Formats: sequence, structure tokens, C-alpha cells
Amino acid sequence: MSKLTGKVALVTGASKGIGAGIARALAAEGAAVVVNYASSRAGADAVVAEVAKAGGKAVAVRGDVSKAADAKALADAAIEHFGRLDILVNNSGVYEFGALEQITEEHYHKQFNVNVLGLLLVTQAAARHMGEGSSIVNVSSLVTRIVPAASAVYTGTKGAVDAITGVLSQELGPRKIRVNAVNPGVVETEGTHSAGFIGSDFEAGAVAKTPLGRIGQPKDIASIVTFLASDDSYWLNGEILFAAGGAR
Repeated sequence: MSKLTGKVALVTGASKGIGAGIARALAAEGAAVVVNYASSRAGADAVVAEVAKAGGKAVAVRGDVSKAADAKALADAAIEHFGRLDILVNNSGVYEFGALEQITEEHYHKQFNVNVLGLLLVTQAAARHMGEGSSIVNVSSLVTRIVPAASAVYTGTKGAVDAITGVLSQELGPRKIRVNAVNPGVVETEGTHSAGFIGSDFEAGAVAKTPLGRIGQPKDIASIVTFLASDDSYWLNGEILFAAGGAR
């Protein structure tokens, strides 16, 4: 039997990149998956089709995680379609880099609304349905360790995610709901390609600082999230796992 058989997972921002990889990996281990997307319905449908082709169960559900009504609808969709909710992966995130003098109110709120408020709203909605043995995994970032220049707002959001992970592990732990975070380094995704990171000096610099000699792939992060979602990690709570090939 696969390690997540009978479980139901909600993955936010799962239409592409790391989120899509996580959704596929959870389904491969037997979980039924709610594949959330904000704008890319085609991407979410493609993930659902891949899961179904492999014999799994998944459904695509649109929702803006920064809106309380949408966050509630995502959690409710898990109950409506699959009857329960055991795993939440808060993967939705946006990033924009800019030096101090470039920071604006819009720049700040765009990132904090999705990366921090969205995480809180979806967790709030999902936790109402989650019981003993459930697992919440927050996708943070290596930036909280390496604090790169021109990333004050983005790094601030991920620093908040790390802190919130610890707080919620204390708050939900008595209900036997575990809360952990995984902090990826640079990962090759549609987003890092469109941002011009892949094939650039940025990628070369990241590889040079990574002892394992390459940047990450979505499957590298998905396998760690699957571990944290499963009973294999039942004694981990409030942990921050850096998944960056040893980059410091």
C-alpha cells in the first residue's frame, strides 16, 4: 500500500512548477488531490489529467488564496469531492525583487497578500476539517538563510512563513496536526525560466554555491513534501527543512 492511500490533499498554486510536482507526487503515493490554481486553468487541468492517467484522483479548483471566501471554498472542495482533508501544502507564492528605493506599497502588498495572508487564510479554512494525524507543509525559501540583496520584501514574506510555521505547530500540535516547512533553493520551473534565471549568471552563481553541483528540480522538493505529509515524519513538528543541495 502506498504511504498516502486514503488521504486527501489540498495543494495551493499547483498548476505548474513546484506545486504541480508536489501534486503529482502526493497522488503517486495514493492521495486524492485538490489542485488549486489562480489563473492557469490549462496547467491545472494538465496536472489532473496526468494524475488520472496514472490511476489517481484529482480535481482542479480555482481560487485566490488571499481572499477569505476563496480560501474557504478550496477547503470545502476537498470535502465535497473526496469527503475529508488530511494534508495541506501552502505552496502559492509570488516573488518580485527590487532594491530598497524601488519598494512601493503595491510591491509590498502583492507579495505579503499571497505569501503570508494567503497561507494564513487557507490554513484557517483547512484546519477546521483536519483531524488527528493531519499534516500541513508550508513552502518557504532558502532566502531566509542567505538573505540576498534586493529581496527585502520577498525575504520578509518567507521569514514570516518560517515564523508562522513555528507558531502554528504550537497551536495545532495539541490537535495532533503537524506543521512544518520546506525551504527550497533555486528550482528550475516555468517561473525561473520566464524570469531569465535559467542559463544566466544567476544560475551559474547558484550552482557554484551548491555542493551537490546543480540547481533543484520540482521532484527534489516534492519528495521532501511527500515525506512531511506522510506518517514517516510523524515526530517532526515545527521544523524548517532547507532543500537546496547544501547551498548556504
